[in-house]
Amino acid sequence: MVLCRYLPIAVTLALAACVTVTAPEVSPIPEPRSEAAPNTTASPPSELSQALARYYRSSEARLVGRGMLRTDGGGPDTPFTADELAANFERIALYDEYELVNGRFVARQSPSTLRRWTAPVRLQPHFGASVEAGRQAEDRAILGTYAARLTRLTGHSVRAVNSGGNYHVLFMNADALSDSAPLLRQLVPSINDATIREIQDMGRLTYCSIFAFSLTGTSEYIAAIAVIRDEHPDLLRRSCVHEEIAQGMGLPNDSRTARPTIFNDDEEFALLTRHDELLLRILYDDRLSIGMTPDQARPIVRQIARELVGGPS
Repeated sequence: MVLCRYLPIAVTLALAACVTVTAPEVSPIPEPRSEAAPNTTASPPSELSQALARYYRSSEARLVGRGMLRTDGGGPDTPFTADELAANFERIALYDEYELVNGRFVARQSPSTLRRWTAPVRLQPHFGASVEAGRQAEDRAILGTYAARLTRLTGHSVRAVNSGGNYHVLFMNADALSDSAPLLRQLVPSINDATIREIQDMGRLTYCSIFAFSLTGTSEYIAAIAVIRDEHPDLLRRSCVHEEIAQGMGLPNDSRTARPTIFNDDEEFALLTRHDELLLRILYDDRLSIGMTPDQARPIVRQIARELVGGPS
């Protein structure tokens, strides 16, 4: 769905995943901070940022022209069974796509544990100097609507706020990201240098990214940073918001075989699908517990999937 990766690698269009970072000094809700007044006149972007904007406009047009980046949520052409939903949940929620190796994030599939939030999720936008006031208002509205949808799906409190957030959404172009280290350290004081480098040095093939933080030895998310490039045209921008924030709720991996989903490498869907809504329902079902392994969660996930989709019990 959304075209994004954490690491620039030699593929044409690849999707995002979620990096889970242990952060022993992060408090569950960072101290409130004042949000700067919206920019009325945006700062002119650099040549690099302008080139990226042209590239992403071309990419979006090419994909839409091929019938990709669908916004219909799936339909009669995308059926799935309860068993397929359960298998997709296991791959997307209980496996990691990246590991931190020698200070760099490396693509490597590995089984993990169930992760999600217990504290209320508070989505706080942060805007770079290139984002004009009108665009900021649109982004805030999208975050607010999406937060309400996530609350309905999960039963977990998700709300957009102007300050005091624990889930930070950066709407920034390449220029602002390159200077983002002081802000990142303010938002997550124990953030490591490797994560800062990944955010500052996002390559062109990294459309957007999400970094979720948990305390050492736990699988409970307590903070997150999503990065949405300001160079994106409208559909890719919304697509990044949908995928990154949903992944930071506890769906960190992608699956090449899952459909219909935004957690796939084929860019077929731009926005959260019915299949993805069910993944979120499963993730926050009380019958599952934070820290469960794939083997522990599997029979419970299968039962929940059958209840949601139907099929033999």
